[in-house]
Amino acid sequence: MKQVFIICLFMMVFLAQTHAQQRKRLREYGIKIGVLPTGKLNAITDVAGVQVGQVTLNKGTEVRTGVSAILPHAGNLFQEKVLAAVYVGNGFGKLAGSSQVQELGNLESPIILTNTLSVATAMNAVITHTLQQPGNEKVQSVNALVGETNDGGLNDIRGRHVTEKHVLEAIQKAKDGEVEEGNVGAGTGTICFGFKGGIGTSSRKLPPSLGGYTVGVLVQTNFGGVLQIAGAPVGEELERFSFRQQIMEKADGSCMIVVATDAPVDARNLERMAKRAMLGLGKTGGIASNGSGDYVISFSAHPGLRVPYESRERTQTVTLLRNDEMSPLFMATIEATEEAILNSLFKAETIVGKDKNKVEALPLEKTLDILKKHHVIKP
Repeated sequence: MKQVFIICLFMMVFLAQTHAQQRKRLREYGIKIGVLPTGKLNAITDVAGVQVGQVTLNKGTEVRTGVSAILPHAGNLFQEKVLAAVYVGNGFGKLAGSSQVQELGNLESPIILTNTLSVATAMNAVITHTLQQPGNEKVQSVNALVGETNDGGLNDIRGRHVTEKHVLEAIQKAKDGEVEEGNVGAGTGTICFGFKGGIGTSSRKLPPSLGGYTVGVLVQTNFGGVLQIAGAPVGEELERFSFRQQIMEKADGSCMIVVATDAPVDARNLERMAKRAMLGLGKTGGIASNGSGDYVISFSAHPGLRVPYESRERTQTVTLLRNDEMSPLFMATIEATEEAILNSLFKAETIVGKDKNKVEALPLEKTLDILKKHHVIKP
C-alpha cells in the first residue's frame, strides 16, 4: 500500500512539473519583440544590482494574492538613495509615496507591488524594514513606495490576507538571477485582456556603439484592451477583448510597470523613459481605460548617481547622459515593456478563485496558430 502511495505521489509531482513546463516564455516559442537584443536573463535583474523577491498567497478557495518587492540595490536604500521618477498613464489607482519621488527625484525604499487594499499594510512593513536597518537608528521619516492592482475578481481582497510579515519576507527573499513570472507574487490574482495575467519581465541590452547600457522592466498586469502580439490581432481572433459581454472581460484594471537601467540618467530623463513604457503597453493592445491605474516607476541603478542621506558637501558632481543619447534607451524601454507584459500572459496558468470564479490562461495552441497565420513565427 505504501509503495502505491509513493508511486501516486511521484506521478502527481511529475504531472505538476510537466504542466508547469508546458507554459514557456515568449521567445521560447520563436516570438521576437523588437530589434534590440535582450540581456542574459531577459529580466529586470539583468540590470546590475537589482533584486526581486516575491511571496505568493494561494490558500484555500478564496485567497489569490501576494507581494512582489523590487530593490534597486542590496544596500541601505535610505542612506544611499537612487535617482527615480514616476509617470502616471492613468491615475485610477494607488501609488503611495509617489509625490516625494516626483518632487525630489529619488527613491529611498524598496518598491512594493501588492493588491489594492494591502497598500497600507505594505507601507507599514517598508517603514519597519527601513527603521530596523543598521545606520537608520535616528530616522524619523520614511517614504515607502507601494503600488497595486485590484485582484478582487479572484481574491478575497476584503479579507486583507497580506500581512506585514509577508511584505518583509518578500524584501528578505529579494535576489538577483531569474525572476518567477505568471501566477506569482503580486500577480497571483490578476487578469489581463480577459485572460490570466500576472508578473512578467524582460530586458534589453544596448550595443557598445549605443553605450552598452541595460534596461530591465517588471510588470504586474491586470488591465484590458484588445490583445496584440507583435502586431497580430490575437484578442480579436480569439474573440476575447474589452467590451464584449462576457464575464470578467472588462477593460478596467491596472498595470504597474517598473523600469530599471544602469545608464547614468537623471530624474528628468528617467521620467521620459517612464513615459515610453506606456507606448509598450499600447503595443500589446492596452487602452489605459477610465478605471485603470497605470503607473510607471523608473530608476537608475548606476552606482555613481546614488544620493547620500547625509553629506558635508553642499554640491554633488555626477556624470549624466546627454538628451541626444536617450533615444536608444526609449526604444529599449518600449520593447522590454511590451515583452514583459506578454511574458506575464504566456507564463500565467488557469486559476479558480473567489466565488469559484475561473480565469483561463491564454490558450497557447490557438495563439501560436494565429501567430503562424500572421507570419509572426514560422509555420
